Amino acid sequence: MNANRFKGLALFILAVSQLMMALDYTIIFVAMPSLGEELGFSANHLQWVVSAYSLAFGGFLLIGGRLSDLMGRRRMFIIAMALFGLGSLLGGLSTSQLMLVIARGLQGLGGALLSPATLSLIMSNFDEGAERNRAMGIWSAMGGVGLSLGLLLGGVLTSYVGWEATFFVNVPIALLAIAMTPIVLKESKISTQTRHFDVGGTLSITAGLLLIVYYLIQSPVAGWLSLGTLPFVLAGIILLIAFVAIEQRSAAPLLSFRLFRNRNLTGAALTAFLFSASFGTLYYFLTLYTQNVLHYSAIQSGLSFLPLTLSAFLGVRLINPLLTKVGVAGTIAAGMGTGAFGFLLLTQLSATGSVWGVIPGTVIIGIGQALVFTTMFIAGSTGIDPKEQGVASALITTGQQIGGAIGLAVIMAILSASMGSNATLETMTAAELNHSIHTAFIVTTVVTLLGIVVAFIALKQNKTENKDESMAQV
Repeated sequence: MNANRFKGLALFILAVSQLMMALDYTIIFVAMPSLGEELGFSANHLQWVVSAYSLAFGGFLLIGGRLSDLMGRRRMFIIAMALFGLGSLLGGLSTSQLMLVIARGLQGLGGALLSPATLSLIMSNFDEGAERNRAMGIWSAMGGVGLSLGLLLGGVLTSYVGWEATFFVNVPIALLAIAMTPIVLKESKISTQTRHFDVGGTLSITAGLLLIVYYLIQSPVAGWLSLGTLPFVLAGIILLIAFVAIEQRSAAPLLSFRLFRNRNLTGAALTAFLFSASFGTLYYFLTLYTQNVLHYSAIQSGLSFLPLTLSAFLGVRLINPLLTKVGVAGTIAAGMGTGAFGFLLLTQLSATGSVWGVIPGTVIIGIGQALVFTTMFIAGSTGIDPKEQGVASALITTGQQIGGAIGLAVIMAILSASMGSNATLETMTAAELNHSIHTAFIVTTVVTLLGIVVAFIALKQNKTENKDESMAQV
């Protein structure tokens, strides 16, 4: 074990890595109008700036978890940070749409390797019990806070430096983490005689998900039964079926279906999907409202998310007492219900309103977001063998990333169907766009209500015992 004096630095590095990934997911939203205009993106194609990251992240998470177990968590952490930093550098230097989308995909690949390695390093660098539980709570809480903080930072950087800075900001952080990791983190890996990486399973699940979400993104434009889109979803479904067959026959499967017998893990993965499909899409549509309806600048738009960021900190402080009183299922249900109420408030936004109309809904959503995000990782780690923590974490985060991509694509599809064949978000008046944003928030409300049902059906109702109360403390 590393010397005690390094444990604070170890937790700092691991928490910063989680914060960086969460920031990167939302920091891009405020910058999207600026980079879209400069690089010539249409509204539908602009989704790929988000989706390329989400798909690469979600598609490679499972192999990232297995590589961490076999090759070493610390080694994979360094490799992942290098990939993430390189993708960020290329993103800031992008001069074309293709280059930017490739850079976002590279960032997603780095994140896919980084996330499971980070959680496994928490397990190996912190002693079991209160110390490890506190570290886990801080790690997951930084993700929830980072999602909202990214909007504020994105507005500041886009306004005063340029959209490129939202990418460049990750580079020094990655370099610092790479330099400190060999000193403050100890290596951890599974002793095994096999080094089979299940290439067939990795390729089939990644390609299958890419094809399906591509279909969801393009179909509202080309048509749901168009020959230009339908073959993609059919091929994607076939590849997902092939993935199941490959995993059942593999000597060292990418994903052991035995893990799904763990009720909390399955429930956490479903919760992560619904969380990202609802809370995760908030930033896209609220940015549309502040910049395209209210015509705020990037910095004004970013500042409008400050109440959400502050309320997320409050939400983190509520997790421990809720876990003690109502357990993980009740805490997640409370977070989803709080989010639903916040989204309903946002359906009252006016085309001639101001930031004051945004604050009540976002404050409430920020609290719910913190409750759900942190607790779903706590739930998903319950009852999991330490040797499988990396894969279990990857499974939850896969649900989160794919949920965000599919959630945004489905909402855009619903909006496209309601707008008519010739209408686009770019051609709408402020009043029409405001109405479409209301529709998006109604959809997210329905998804959060579904999340309440999933929490009580899929997750165990056990309350957190006193000895484990520190798990959610930060």
